[in-house]
Amino acid sequence: MTGRQGPALSRRSLIGAGLGISAAGLTAAGSGQAVAAGATGARPASAPARGLAFLAAAMDAYPDHGAVRLAQSYTDQAGLFSTAFTYDNALAILAHLAARTPAGLARARGLGDALLHAQGHDPAYDDGRLRQAYNVGPYTFYDGSLQPDGFVRADGTVNVGTQFGFTGTAVGDMAWAGIALSALARRTGARRFLDGAVRIGEWIERNGRTDEPLGGFKFGVDGADKKLPFTSTEHNTDLICLFGRLARLTGDRVWLERRGRAEAFVRRMWEPSGGFFYTGTNDGVTVNKSPVPEDTQTWTHLTLGSRRYSRSLDWAAAELAVTDHSGRVNSTVPAGQSYEGVTFSSASLLANEDAPIAAGQPKPDRNGVWFEGTAHLALALCDRRARGDEGRARRLIASTEQAQDLLGGGQTVGGKALPERCGVVSASSPLDTGFGFGYYPYRHTGATAWYVMAAARYNPLRA
Repeated sequence: MTGRQGPALSRRSLIGAGLGISAAGLTAAGSGQAVAAGATGARPASAPARGLAFLAAAMDAYPDHGAVRLAQSYTDQAGLFSTAFTYDNALAILAHLAARTPAGLARARGLGDALLHAQGHDPAYDDGRLRQAYNVGPYTFYDGSLQPDGFVRADGTVNVGTQFGFTGTAVGDMAWAGIALSALARRTGARRFLDGAVRIGEWIERNGRTDEPLGGFKFGVDGADKKLPFTSTEHNTDLICLFGRLARLTGDRVWLERRGRAEAFVRRMWEPSGGFFYTGTNDGVTVNKSPVPEDTQTWTHLTLGSRRYSRSLDWAAAELAVTDHSGRVNSTVPAGQSYEGVTFSSASLLANEDAPIAAGQPKPDRNGVWFEGTAHLALALCDRRARGDEGRARRLIASTEQAQDLLGGGQTVGGKALPERCGVVSASSPLDTGFGFGYYPYRHTGATAWYVMAAARYNPLRA
């Protein structure tokens, strides 16, 4: 995720029972259709394997546009065409690594090499940055203009997502890319992945470090390379992991100092009376106390693993709990179905159900389930292992698996039909995040990747 205080930069502002399974259940074959269907006479693919089949299909959507490729983030129906967000692709790498199979490793390597290509072939910069998103296939934009290229243009530069303005660089996106590359470095021993992660860390140090009273690392830069004033709890949580990994992999203690700076900011965002973390600060001086998002509760636990702050999971599970069904106002869930999980933030529960989320978008359902957050809450509960956590996590996973089975049918990627029952939608019904953008029932690389990692109990944020 790209943080909270700057919704104009958000990568989402324009869009609309598998616990404890074996590694064999997460097999990622070379063909998404093959994974989903299985060989003749074989057992049907497991739910996590079908999730991986969706990630494979999203990566293979434009086979005629080069071997270096990223995965399309959302199905075509979301209206973002071939947009591939850096964050989503970092998650896809980690989900493929969670499979612990040769095929999964091959896909993770391929996506990692694509991120390295983007880092080394930006059309304007050579400083280690990655953009918010890229185009990975051709399409005709809403104004009738043609976007004819794949991820890599004829001159070798990468196809930055200019049509939607996804040209800035957020510290959170960079951190997740660095986390994915460092995981590849550790798994493969390939120096190029570590070098790419180090370049990311150095870019963040140069462009994000702040000496403001609350400290930490700031949001990043916009498309004009202007630094943004916000500081995000989520971003600094990501950096605790990234900098900790770089310290371990490089042996350079400078990364420990940087990790400590990020961690100090996160700890300053703790609200002991309520047992949750605030979202960050808009000015480096005053804590932004509303809305309170879900991911700052779950990712902090996955990163810190601290008993002192583990109440944040109870806050998220209780205060952001929702159940979506067809009887709800503005719900798009089919009759007879019901989904439980969590929503995006405290503001989502107070959304105006009489007005569209944004111009041209549907009205929100206050009880819409955010499946990406539901998956990382399940993973965090499994990691904590307190009384009742296992059962609660199983229910959340089961709800997400039901969504994969029943929601988002008939959607396509790159104009091609997806394997049946493959891929998790970002939300059960349209929901308002409270941060200037919404989520909708479109199958999503990020939500699917988090589900796969939760099913495998694979924590991507522990250094």
